Amino acid sequence: MIADLPPSRRPGRPLVFAHRGSSAAEPEHTLTAYLRAIEEGADGVECDVRLTRDGQLVCVHDRRLERTSNGHGLVSTRTLAELGELDFGSWHPGPGEEDGAPMYDVSVDGRARILTLDRLLGAVHDANRPMRLLIETKHPTRYGAAVEEMLVESLRRHGLHEPRAGHPVEVTVMSFSALAVRRTRRLAPLLPTVMLLDLLPAGLRGGRLPFGSRIGGPGVRLLRAHPEVAQRLHARGHQVYVWTVNEAADVDLMVELGVEGLITDRPAFVRRRLDELGLPRS
Repeated sequence: MIADLPPSRRPGRPLVFAHRGSSAAEPEHTLTAYLRAIEEGADGVECDVRLTRDGQLVCVHDRRLERTSNGHGLVSTRTLAELGELDFGSWHPGPGEEDGAPMYDVSVDGRARILTLDRLLGAVHDANRPMRLLIETKHPTRYGAAVEEMLVESLRRHGLHEPRAGHPVEVTVMSFSALAVRRTRRLAPLLPTVMLLDLLPAGLRGGRLPFGSRIGGPGVRLLRAHPEVAQRLHARGHQVYVWTVNEAADVDLMVELGVEGLITDRPAFVRRRLDELGLPRS
């Protein structure tokens, strides 16, 4: 067991990123979910971004509205004002027994409103401590390259398009699309990027990531089946951020593999498990 090893031989403690916020306990991609993740001590948070019809970046995973709202149709065909009339929270059952009571209520007229990237950036900044934000651009989309272009433009407005010493917020951009990763690198060369992976592409067998990606982002199922992927990425000098790590056995395996980041729906649970493994908090 990792906890039985002397401190000098224990692996380093990975960062804990809240996947769409603390999304097991609260509705994903809502301000409530992110405020809870910050309160629970997550090292960072993760979000997906899509463009609205009027060119606004909103935090939504699915291309369609049905699963996480009371709306219908495509996110990309709605304006921000139209999305603002929908409820993005009532579908969620709420915190489980181990989560405790809801921590926040930021609904308006009983509805959880659509979260814009600008609002999320503000919430992360207002945490008043070092925070990392992982932003995934979703593809394919009718707006193509405009997603990364608008994202980098927004990050420039906030002074987050490149790492800055002493700044509490650090942004990393992720995608399953190698072309999207390449666009991000072209638009903001100093911005860290993650190449997300759900399968084992031929090129990755040697640990090489495309287009200058600095971080590999394999899914937990991929690493369960092919743990050597983490070793090969590390051998090439890449860090490894793994999604979506929600169970104790997976936390243990990822720690043994030496990964640098755990993306989870359950940040409080994962932090407790890392404590149980004897990995000190920084």
